[in-house]
Amino acid sequence: MGLIQRKPADPSMDEVPSSHSGDEKSPLGENLSHGALEDPSTGLHRGLKSRQITMIAIGGAIGTGLIIGTGSALAKAGPLSILISYSIVGFIVYMVMCALGEMAAYLPIQSGFTGYAARFCDPALGFSLGYTYWFKYIIVTPNQLTAASLVIQYWVPRERVNPGVFIAVFLVAIVLINYLGIRFFGEIEFWLSSLKVLTIVGLLILSLVLVLGGGPDHDRKGFRYWKDPGAMKPLYGTGDKGRFLGLWSTFVTATFAYLGTELVGVTVGEAQNPRRVIPRAIKLTFWRIVVFYVLSVLLIGMLVPYNSKALSFATKQSTGASASPFVVAMIESGISGLPGFLNACILIFVFSAANSDLYIATRTLYGLAKEGNSHRLFARTDRRGVPIYALGLSATIACIAFLNCADDSRKVFTYFVNLVTIFGLLTWISILVTHVYFVKARRAQGVEKHQMAYTAPFGLYGTYFALGFCIVIAIFKNFDVFIHVKGRKDGEKFDHTNFITGYLGIPLYLIMIFGYKLTHRKSSKGKGWTPLTADLISGKEAIDREEEEFLANKAARKGDKKPGGWFYRRFIAWLF
Repeated sequence: MGLIQRKPADPSMDEVPSSHSGDEKSPLGENLSHGALEDPSTGLHRGLKSRQITMIAIGGAIGTGLIIGTGSALAKAGPLSILISYSIVGFIVYMVMCALGEMAAYLPIQSGFTGYAARFCDPALGFSLGYTYWFKYIIVTPNQLTAASLVIQYWVPRERVNPGVFIAVFLVAIVLINYLGIRFFGEIEFWLSSLKVLTIVGLLILSLVLVLGGGPDHDRKGFRYWKDPGAMKPLYGTGDKGRFLGLWSTFVTATFAYLGTELVGVTVGEAQNPRRVIPRAIKLTFWRIVVFYVLSVLLIGMLVPYNSKALSFATKQSTGASASPFVVAMIESGISGLPGFLNACILIFVFSAANSDLYIATRTLYGLAKEGNSHRLFARTDRRGVPIYALGLSATIACIAFLNCADDSRKVFTYFVNLVTIFGLLTWISILVTHVYFVKARRAQGVEKHQMAYTAPFGLYGTYFALGFCIVIAIFKNFDVFIHVKGRKDGEKFDHTNFITGYLGIPLYLIMIFGYKLTHRKSSKGKGWTPLTADLISGKEAIDREEEEFLANKAARKGDKKPGGWFYRRFIAWLF
């Protein structure tokens, strides 16, 4: 793949501010030129290999939301509803990833998509996006640690060993993995994500066998449950209105099941040959969504009726194998003994999620510091390229997981988690908005489509579609607080707690944007960029040189290529 070069479309391009090129500082106040990228005290190492990037990409998309969360969606709305919602939201996720991939392949900077928002759109958006994303993951990380301790209670009861012991063990483990450098982290995540993929593939094969009557009960179910009790279950009403509300509720569930797929955008600053690796990981995302998510919900909808008593029991469980609809399918087909094995797989899922969540929190804080939006201490790295101070702060905050050792604090913590989950949607929205500005900027500055390493296949049309849908979901994600359901606890007609924790993230996000603009109103940072002033150049020359050196070294090693590489890339790599 050739190096990307900028080609002015017309003489007016000479009017682009000179601060965007050469070795001077960008308008953001950060030296993004060759020298800045080579500064050993603030630079990350490009140690993530192609196979690690692609596996981390799929690992971020597979979590407990798929293996457990699909059960509550099925019980609430029926099999057709979850098939529709997971398919449409999967397409939206693909649009988000394509938008992110286009920007990352053009300029794989160390600050990730928060840096793109600040450079291509508005420094205020980069500031707000960075802190909301960091806030989300410093809360999600301890929540994952707590979930891991709860899963272990399947074997070791709470009365026997305090959950705090297991929280401490897992916390030390993920801090150590992150501290030992990106190569070690990448290798660990590769194998953890491989186990995730093997687990899901095994469950899909087992589910298909059960659907076709290969289970102990020899019952070929097919689409029987789509007829009785039905394909769509009404929610909060009857008729078409009830079916629509049921369908919409699963859109919300599907959205949060997919959150985390944007993890690949955080890794661009540490990827080897990112202009080839990132687009490849993005392209494969589509097939992984179809295989792992859409096929999973289709098979579960064929195996378990939405009115199953076992499913109703499962959806009341907090975590572990007993909460998984796959276990319900096994039980209803007469299979016993697998729940314990699946529980061990779920433990791996949660541990991997905690590990990658701490990584995201660390690199997001590092990116904020690189952009000048946090203390410069958090941009310092050690000889392995690890932002140790950012890691230290993020790991320290993760200690709030120990609050869950007390029963009375769990409810408050659950509300806190509900508060930050909206930030996942706001991240998608920010990425899509940034992509719109990026496309307009590259067109205005003469960067032709054929000069790009990768472009979103649906262009701005796909971005606008995904953006509109994400905004609608963000606004109506907690629609049920506005619906009075007879028998609600304490006779309340309005669930104010759910409303506040579900929507408070939106005003916080907006306050940070306008607050940043207000405090920087006298400088260039307080204004957004136009297509002609967006910074598409700073740091690009150094990245081009890195790409040249990498490709030259790769060509020199071409004679040492191991046998079987072609077979792996053609027939196995799409899965792994």
